Amino acid sequence: MGIREFPGGAPGGKGIAIGMRRSPDVSPRRLSDISPQLRQLKYLVVDEAIKEDLKWSRSVEDLTSGPAGLTSIEERILRITGYYGYQPWAASCKREERPRDGPGPADASAAGAEAGRAGRRCRCSGPRLRKLSWGLGVVLCVCACWAGSTQLAKETFRTFDAPFTLTWFATTWNCLFFPLYYVGHVCRAAERQSVRQRYRECCRFFGDNGLTLKVFFTKAAPFGVLWTLTNYLYLHAIKKINTTDASVLFCCNKAFVFLLSWIVLRDRFMGVRIVAAILAIAGIVMMTYADGFHSHTVMGVALVVGSASVSALYKVLFKLLLGGAKFGEAALFLSVLGVFNVLFITCIPVILYFTKVEDWGPFSSIPWGNLCGFSVLLLTFNIVLNFGIAVTYPTLMSLGIVLSVPVNAVVDHYTTEIAFNGVRVIAIIIIGLGFLLLLLPEEWDVWLVKLLTRLKVRKKEETVEGGADLGAGGQNRRRARPSFAR
Repeated sequence: MGIREFPGGAPGGKGIAIGMRRSPDVSPRRLSDISPQLRQLKYLVVDEAIKEDLKWSRSVEDLTSGPAGLTSIEERILRITGYYGYQPWAASCKREERPRDGPGPADASAAGAEAGRAGRRCRCSGPRLRKLSWGLGVVLCVCACWAGSTQLAKETFRTFDAPFTLTWFATTWNCLFFPLYYVGHVCRAAERQSVRQRYRECCRFFGDNGLTLKVFFTKAAPFGVLWTLTNYLYLHAIKKINTTDASVLFCCNKAFVFLLSWIVLRDRFMGVRIVAAILAIAGIVMMTYADGFHSHTVMGVALVVGSASVSALYKVLFKLLLGGAKFGEAALFLSVLGVFNVLFITCIPVILYFTKVEDWGPFSSIPWGNLCGFSVLLLTFNIVLNFGIAVTYPTLMSLGIVLSVPVNAVVDHYTTEIAFNGVRVIAIIIIGLGFLLLLLPEEWDVWLVKLLTRLKVRKKEETVEGGADLGAGGQNRRRARPSFAR
């Protein structure tokens, strides 16, 4: 008896023995419905010629090569016809047909393959662990630099009441961005370029013509003004309020960036970020009320909120007009801002000095150490914030800013007479929570659903495995029970 195909047969090379009744068009729901076919297939033999034609059929191979005693008649017919989606070569069926006596060569090879996959997973997680380790260092560096510069600026204003001059002095240090970047390029690049070649390559960021005079005044000068205004408003606010309130209020700039991006850049709407923006606004109002609506408190809060708003405008306009920038291009752009500050902003501190708006005092009493320390910390903060993405995740870098709030709070607690009343603490918590919500990625809801689904499936698998182990233990105990029958 041979196996041959018939015109109305199932696709995929399925066959039926000669003399058998044809199966109905609808697949049977029970094995009892196809019992006549099972009885006729009990002594099924496959012709060699037909076997050669069907050598790619996994069902025939498994039928003829299966070990005696391990494959029942029901399994044979299911393998041939494919009823109920039965596929013995699938991984799930192979796991079910695995012998229970003990691990054989096949199990050893499977265990070796599983160990190899685990080893590959460990090796793949190595770069990720390295990136997280770098991220921890970057977070600590950002937190220390931002908190240190804020505290040092507060200390400087006790003897040097000139916030705009301090802003100008610190912004001048931006000229060092591109030289420092080129030093790093020379140390790490495989193909080193000269300063002129690297400069010309980075100038393509400004357009086909490079950094021309027109580009300097249309694309660089406006951002230089926004940069100076952001730092000046923040430093001027530190004179009026404590550093804890200033640092936590400046965290609202991320909420302002989202709102402006949503309006100007038509970014994706996210409900969770709207909630974060509302929390930021509520925190600002509560922070204003923390010490009562005094004139210096309200003015200080307004200055910090203005600084955060200008910072958000700077980021959104940069993305709108210039787009993204590589490391060299970003370093050149920040150096151009420093050059703009030296050429066009230098006159303003001089005017403020001669008009007695800002009092420097005698040059011998100027705290040059504090000025240089503040400038170095701010320069390091901007370097890490702009170039830290090369070694870690952007979200971790943003965490350094919000972590500076508790650091400033501890320092203020021991150095000033700040009162951490309930309103101030709630305002800090609300603004911090809003900042953390803004760090969520756009697909956070999809990731959360996948995580919950994976945990649910894993829990179900563990429950099934535990039940199988208990069942196997019960069967072993029943088999081990002695028999007293004579």
